[in-house]
Amino acid sequence: MTRRTDVVVVGGGQSGLAAGYHLRRLGIDHVILDARTAPGGAWQHTWDSLRLFSPAEHSSLPGRRMPVQPGQTYPDAQHVVDYLTDYEKRYELPVQRGARVSAVHRDGAFLRVETDGGDWQARAVVSATGTWNRPFLPAVPGRREYTGRRLHTVQYQAPAEFSGQRVVVVGGGNSGAQIAADLAHAGIDLVWVTQRPPRYLADDIDGRALFDVATARRRALDAGRADTGGVASLGDIVAVPPVRTARDAGLLNPKPMFSRLTPTGVAWADGTTAEADAVIWCTGFRPALAPFSALRLRGTRGHIATVGTRAVDEPRLHLLGYGDWTGPASATLIGVGRPARDAAREISALLSP
Repeated sequence: MTRRTDVVVVGGGQSGLAAGYHLRRLGIDHVILDARTAPGGAWQHTWDSLRLFSPAEHSSLPGRRMPVQPGQTYPDAQHVVDYLTDYEKRYELPVQRGARVSAVHRDGAFLRVETDGGDWQARAVVSATGTWNRPFLPAVPGRREYTGRRLHTVQYQAPAEFSGQRVVVVGGGNSGAQIAADLAHAGIDLVWVTQRPPRYLADDIDGRALFDVATARRRALDAGRADTGGVASLGDIVAVPPVRTARDAGLLNPKPMFSRLTPTGVAWADGTTAEADAVIWCTGFRPALAPFSALRLRGTRGHIATVGTRAVDEPRLHLLGYGDWTGPASATLIGVGRPARDAAREISALLSP
């Protein structure tokens, strides 16, 4: 049996909920299909010590401010899960859990969305699948010979599992710095390696300022002015308190990127080596767009060409939450609201007779 609705939103994390909020406000019939069995998106799977970059009041989805977490300036991941759970209930968003989308096809006037529980026909689709399910692991020489544990950010939970071990953390972004600081505070034998010397943002800069900078860059580009460089011009690492404390205590001493893995560790081009029981790769993600492959829209770097959030070659498809290419800071809680609103308005115009 094929069901029909005006809009199918694929993904029930923060981007999918923001889309649902604006579609609901416009009175557009829609369903939100989420492969996870519980609310909270990827936030329910992060490491134990993760903190937001911004205070709660600057980490909110449209229509509902995130409440302050008692005793915390920067809320933890569980607080975000609780907030998203409440948000979904408050606005009675039509989320169907455990609904895994396998493919999206053109079907005449509709897009057909295949799931493990049957098909949907929709006049428009919003892709809000995020990146968490597509961790990126670089092809480093020696990776097949290395006998220790190889983990990505998505598999890291807490320092306790590495007690008494030697750990290499790879990555000079926020995840790499936060996980390295987490391990360093716990006294783990740590080597932190980065592609280039870490660039910390000024200590008084948080996610709200980053959103403003990203928005200013997008406005400049849209107006044909010179590229301001955006967030990348400020640095790579937000100095949240645990990172700042570890840095100032001399616990974070980054080394340049090694040239290869050995059976028991890592080695640099100058012959220096380090033993490692585990290597944690904080090397980022790719957009999780496999369900849309049948539409043949993907271009360079796995991206789909967009104007705003709308796919250039399939105007019935909008993409939310993948980064600046789908809206300034759109992969953040505070940043996804505006592109979600714009997508809902464009969809409303598309559906109008």
